[in-house]
Amino acid sequence: MKISAKRIRGTVALIILAAAGVFAYQAIFPPVRSQTAPTAPPPGVPVAVATVARQSMPIRVDIIATVQTIATVAVRSRIDGYIDKVLVHDGQYVKAGDVMFQLDPRSAAAQLQQAEGQLLRDKASLEGAQRDLKRNTDLVAKGATPIINLDAAKTQAGVFDGAVKADEAAVDNLKVQLTFCTIAAPIDGRIGLIAIKEGNSINANGIPLATINRMQPIYVNFALPQVDLPDLKAAMDRGPVEVSVRAPGDQGAPTKGFVEFFDSAVDSSTGTIAVRAKFANDDLRLWPGQYVNTSVSLGTESDALTVPQTAVQVGQNGNYVFVIKSDRAEVRPVKATRTIDGKSVIASGLSEGEQVAIDGQLRLGNGTRVEIKKL
Repeated sequence: MKISAKRIRGTVALIILAAAGVFAYQAIFPPVRSQTAPTAPPPGVPVAVATVARQSMPIRVDIIATVQTIATVAVRSRIDGYIDKVLVHDGQYVKAGDVMFQLDPRSAAAQLQQAEGQLLRDKASLEGAQRDLKRNTDLVAKGATPIINLDAAKTQAGVFDGAVKADEAAVDNLKVQLTFCTIAAPIDGRIGLIAIKEGNSINANGIPLATINRMQPIYVNFALPQVDLPDLKAAMDRGPVEVSVRAPGDQGAPTKGFVEFFDSAVDSSTGTIAVRAKFANDDLRLWPGQYVNTSVSLGTESDALTVPQTAVQVGQNGNYVFVIKSDRAEVRPVKATRTIDGKSVIASGLSEGEQVAIDGQLRLGNGTRVEIKKL
């Protein structure tokens, strides 16, 4: 189908007319443009900072330890018997030699009397045999009796001499057995629960009648990391190494003692060495089996580089801190050797005078803008 030239010219004229109308409208009513204010930089993360400083720091190891009695004795009867008296009570403190239990001694006393009677009889027989021996010796010398009678007299005297010695041993043994009827404390210490009361029959070396723990002095045992062993040996070469302990919940001053012993080998499975300290325990604040907080003083580092403990963070690759430079945070790996009284000693990674973040680190990253706040 052919489109006429006249029709084409009409269409073009309409398009031109519409465009002209649009331009005219925009000229009369120009579009309103929005005014955008310049964007302010976001505020920095508020952080508190501290200055890296050098100061004298104790070389001290803080560790959990256990209290151990120096001696524990399970008191048992050494003979079969019947408990006649219990002369102590649960939890009592006793001195070595204090009578704790009294067994019925009548059976042992009767056996002793019987043995003593046998001894007297055999002594009398020995005296008669010795008189016969002397008489036969004189008669043989005069030729008044055969030599066989003298031999018989010697044999008889020897028999009764042996019987007397056996009787004396039996008497001594029964005297000892009689002393076993009185059971005394073998050491100073504190009794636990009395296991068997009056009226019970007991067997020799049976169940313990009671257990005594020696309380003064007392031991504190702990495992020291092997990295601290050189410092411990050096400190012990200089003199006694002080140990302070405090039981959880104890509000008093720490109890003081001294290292007495460390083991001859390091435990390879834990990387620690067993150490024992001794305490007088005059005030009985330490109790066997108790867990205590222990501090071992190994010396003093006079020029240690320190930061507050809260500055040191723990990551997958070790310890790090946020160093604040101008208004930016920088992640800095560090090596912290120990923490004492809220201060961490830094072996490497920081310099004196630098500032580190001690609060607000959860919102920081490397390069984060910060604002220092006052504590």
